[in-house]
Amino acid sequence: MTALDPKVERPELLSPLALAFVGDGVYELLARQQLLARGSAPVGRLHSRTVELVSAAAQARAYRLVAPLLSPEEEAIYRRGRNANSTRSPRHTDPAVYRCATGMEALFGWLYLTGQVARLEQLFQVILAGQEETE
Repeated sequence: MTALDPKVERPELLSPLALAFVGDGVYELLARQQLLARGSAPVGRLHSRTVELVSAAAQARAYRLVAPLLSPEEEAIYRRGRNANSTRSPRHTDPAVYRCATGMEALFGWLYLTGQVARLEQLFQVILAGQEETE
């Protein structure tokens, strides 16, 4: 396996927090790619917009957008992540929102590690379209 080869044997056996760890990076990379695709901007503005897209609150809103599209297997992965016993949540984030975001990250990590990159991109496009509607 190389750094860019997402395939991992039996990712469903990884802990939900390990899936979320990977998914956090995948989600942020997708956000950064989308922002760059929109054109050049000062790095500070790119960073601020990325933080807005990947915050726990934004990921919780993202779940509500994609929930109707999830397969039963995807929903089960999301629930595993959401229900994982994390040792702490950030000070300025509601624990329920943080758990929802952890579920999204676990889902994105699992999709990435199972090589379902097209599905990742499909879900992320739904998220972006939904966020643009609310802006």
